[in-house]
Parts: sequence; C-alpha cells; structure tokens
Amino acid sequence: MGNYPFNVRVYGLLLQAKTKVLVVDENRNGARFTKFPGGGLRFGEGTIEALERECMEEMGQKIDIVRHFYTTDFFVPSAFEKTDQVISIYYLVEAVGPFCFEVQTQPFQFGDQTGSEQLAFRWRNIRDLQPGELTFPIDRKVLKMLKEVYV
Repeated sequence: MGNYPFNVRVYGLLLQAKTKVLVVDENRNGARFTKFPGGGLRFGEGTIEALERECMEEMGQKIDIVRHFYTTDFFVPSAFEKTDQVISIYYLVEAVGPFCFEVQTQPFQFGDQTGSEQLAFRWRNIRDLQPGELTFPIDRKVLKMLKEVYV
C-alpha cells in the first residue's frame, strides 16, 4: 500500500433559534466555495482545540461545544489534493457572548477584503438551504442530517 495521508477537518454548526445555520462563503486563491465554518486540524491539536482556534481565526468568535454531531463515515478524497482522504468532524456549537462577525445577505459579498483568502458569513434557514448550495459532499450529508433534526 502507498502512503496516503489523511486530512482531518473540524467544523462548527452554529444555529440561530434552531431554524438557521451559519455558512461561510470563501474565496481562496480564486477558488470559491460555500461550507460550514471550520478548517483543518494541525499536528498536536485535539479536535475541539482546533475548532476553537478556527472560529477565532475566521470569525473572531469564542465558542462553546454543545455536542458532537457527525464524523465522516464514507470515503471522500480531498477536493484540493486527490491523494488525501478527508475525515470531517462536526460539532454543534454556541457563541460565547455577542456575535463578533459581520453577516451578509447574499453569497460571496466580501466587501473590501483583499488577499488570497476572503470570508463572508451568512445565516441560512435550514429548511430553505439546498444541498447544491454547499460545495463539499460531507457538508451536504450534514445538511440532510440537520434537516432531519430541525425541520
């Protein structure tokens, strides 16, 4: 067998009144995608520590973990490195204190952000959010699970 790396990702499902979920539109080096907030696990981090760090980096938001929601249970190759296998872990989270991030109403409204990575956050009604609006297959499965619980 070859040496195939695993890419472990952690994501936060931040709900508003159990009817809306936060999504993030990203523009990274010209590639645009929509996903749930979060990112990659760094060597030496635990999954919760990584998610807390990602939420601070992306949103400037402290969070509390409510509970584990889902871990990938099917094979997914990375969209960016085809020889990497992605394993994603999702947690239901709550904001600590008031929201620290700006919310947009339309996709990919980055305002005056410059640089190789731009982020825009949006609240989406869980009932109305369609799988095709999310870029990655694991997020689409998680959306289906959210709809089963909250719709």
